Amino acid sequence: MSSAVANERDGHNVSEDEGAELVSAYAIEAEREAEATLRPRRLSEFIAQHRVREQLDLLLQGAMRRGAPPEHILLSGAPGLGKTTLAMIVAAELGAGLRITSGPAIERSGDLAAVLTSLSTGDVLFIDEIHRIARPAEELLYSAMEDFRVDVVVGKGPGATAIPLDVEPFTLVGATTRSGLLTGPMRDRFGFVGHLDFYEPSELDVLLHRSARILGVALTDDGATEIAGRSRGTPRIANRLLRRVRDFAEVRADGIVNTVNAQAALRVYDVDDLGLDRLDRAVLTALVRSFGGGPVGLSTLAVAVGEQPDTVEEVCEPFLGRAGLLARTPRGRVATAGAWRHLGLTPPDRLALTNLLGQGPAGRPDTLGNGATPVPDLFTQDP
Repeated sequence: MSSAVANERDGHNVSEDEGAELVSAYAIEAEREAEATLRPRRLSEFIAQHRVREQLDLLLQGAMRRGAPPEHILLSGAPGLGKTTLAMIVAAELGAGLRITSGPAIERSGDLAAVLTSLSTGDVLFIDEIHRIARPAEELLYSAMEDFRVDVVVGKGPGATAIPLDVEPFTLVGATTRSGLLTGPMRDRFGFVGHLDFYEPSELDVLLHRSARILGVALTDDGATEIAGRSRGTPRIANRLLRRVRDFAEVRADGIVNTVNAQAALRVYDVDDLGLDRLDRAVLTALVRSFGGGPVGLSTLAVAVGEQPDTVEEVCEPFLGRAGLLARTPRGRVATAGAWRHLGLTPPDRLALTNLLGQGPAGRPDTLGNGATPVPDLFTQDP
């Protein structure tokens, strides 16, 4: 898993033999073709993200009426939510060409200049992980975004000469999973900024039925609900689980993806009812059983599960924290009452306050159904 994360961070695609997990939101190279088949082609086909869809539709319709390229677009959000798909939809709606690259792939300003000068009028340039673009290339991009011009420096030292090159009017679509790492000048040059949220289970249910129709999978309503509830609010994971459950249903059952077959298949793939995989449960188990629920440092926790610290921090913690199973405190990671209950254990008395705060209005449990929500740090004086 650590090699998969490292490769993703270095801007390379992750392959299945490098240990990519089934419920990882990062792209897997072997799935590119399957993902392309399932991608919506138009905004009207894009499921959920209603506010972003409406805003993009207004932006694109206005630009087409004026006969000019739309302003540059920045899309932010977690991996697997549809940023690349939206970039492709923007190009399709405009009837324009699409060039795709990534921030880590642009190491020098000359690399970016070559891409920019090859664009035709109205083309869409999509840069994934734009926050990781090299600084010299980023500074070159400023003038291209504002003035549609780049200055290429030829030579070195006193004899160096800047050659201005015109760039055809284009629309830049940047995607980032960490918008906070974007510099202020870069962020300010985008005329539209959209943030993609995690999907609700009901939205993933609709998405799964659409994917099943395209793939020719017999999917029942209860089967879609079962898969949607374990997909971590991420379309990429939902589609991946659908394909794995389809394989199980065709090989070991009647070929129908229903609740029974989905539950059996996901047991085989070690995905539990909350969408936690083997590594997620290993982190929670080590935190609870080996360290009494914490607090414990990230490096110590990573050693306990046999993984690199960045793997635990970037792959496991985001979802565990969002699910209310793990909390970060100034003293280290802490297991919440929900984590203890999810492992079939009784929370210690010191987490009694968590049980109380985990109840919603009229004593109803939170959306996880187990009464666990993230709470303030209970083990330090700091809020």
